[in-house]
Amino acid sequence: MLADILFFTAAFGSLCWISILILPWRPWSTREHLEAVTGAATDLSDVTVLIPARDEAEAIETTMKGLNAQGKNLSIILVDDQSSDGTAIIARKTTEQNLQIISGSELPQGWAGKLWALEQGRKHVRTKTILLLDADIELSPGMLSALIQKMKSENLDFVSIMAKLQMEIFYEKLLIPSFVYFFKLLYPFSLGNSRKHKLGVAAGGCILLKTDVLEKIGGFGALRGALIDDCTLAQTVKSKGFHTWIGLSHSVKSHRGYKDLAGLWNMVARSAFTQLKYSTLLLVACTFIMLSMFWMPLLGLTLSPSRPLKLFCALGWISMVLSYLPILVYYRRSPFFTFLMPFIGSLYLLMTWTSAIRYFFGRRSEWKGRIYGTEAA
Repeated sequence: MLADILFFTAAFGSLCWISILILPWRPWSTREHLEAVTGAATDLSDVTVLIPARDEAEAIETTMKGLNAQGKNLSIILVDDQSSDGTAIIARKTTEQNLQIISGSELPQGWAGKLWALEQGRKHVRTKTILLLDADIELSPGMLSALIQKMKSENLDFVSIMAKLQMEIFYEKLLIPSFVYFFKLLYPFSLGNSRKHKLGVAAGGCILLKTDVLEKIGGFGALRGALIDDCTLAQTVKSKGFHTWIGLSHSVKSHRGYKDLAGLWNMVARSAFTQLKYSTLLLVACTFIMLSMFWMPLLGLTLSPSRPLKLFCALGWISMVLSYLPILVYYRRSPFFTFLMPFIGSLYLLMTWTSAIRYFFGRRSEWKGRIYGTEAA
């Protein structure tokens, strides 16, 4: 009986890795990327940067300096979402652009905090294009021009960039590349970028989109309660027949660091169960799949007496390594981390269970001092 369970789960887990590696849309690939350009036009009078900011004093100065380096005549709207740390004061002292600061009002019922801040700022936009930028994101010089060129050259309505997250402490180096890797498995960039596929994919830290597109979907009110707001926005935009694109970049950097494992844990747990649509059945299925993929090929390789199973598990393990390597190479991390994938996968599974347990106790999500209950799920 135990031998049969080992055979089935080890074969299933190995088959999953082999399938991921040979999928035609290559979810593990880093081919979708965009970097800053030099020598581009610097007149940015057609762009408004919209920044929601809640207690971002540590990061906002770097963000503003990055915008200063993009070009001239850029408009910036910063929605100060009831900060208590002087975020708006620092922003005003730092910027060289046309800055408008809006004091955010009380969060209405049914809205997520970030989306409510964006909606308040959206009403003041007068340009043809909006750059949605998180308050901790720094753009390298020429990155905004690269986004504009990408939008114009490929007739896009929505361009999003997955920012390069901080990888300073050990746990960031261990878990951040895999965070991007798992995100790409769940939301394959090539399918999100395909005009033939319905999937919408985005990373909320940096999104350039046409103002009239945002108006046509009903503004941020169309997704007011979404916790995974970036992909929900992309999905809504794409469902209306508009064209979206997402890619990686070294020229878009997040300065939000995680001082310890707890910070990273809470970041993932904030929306992990949301990914599973708050379904207990999907949680159980996810647990089975992840345990089968991350541990059973290794156990089959070492414990099974069956030579064919050992060979198949070895092929599965090699497929796992080969599929994870491109992300590690892209972020210049050691290939050694591929051998820690069972441990990494287990941590993410525990984070998902943490998210589910919090939901079962009435806490759907928590961010920046705001707790979202399960009644709006």
